[in-house]
Amino acid sequence: MGEVSVRFIGGPAHDLVRALPVGPDGGPPTRWIMRHPRGDEPVGGVAEHLYEREQPDATGAWTMRYVRTDPLGVSE
Repeated sequence: MGEVSVRFIGGPAHDLVRALPVGPDGGPPTRWIMRHPRGDEPVGGVAEHLYEREQPDATGAWTMRYVRTDPLGVSE
């Protein structure tokens, strides 16, 4: 299984670029829950940030658009 580079748009992880697993269709997962937006300890407690996949742009780059933030455990 490979990885694909994704740029997060909006929310606490805005402009963060991260490698995500490639799905069966060759793109990143349809939805992604990020608990630690920048890989560091969270500020102000732990929360889950939901992002949804968008279509790749003209260069083939993928983005994940911010949807909402929930308390830890609510998104599962």
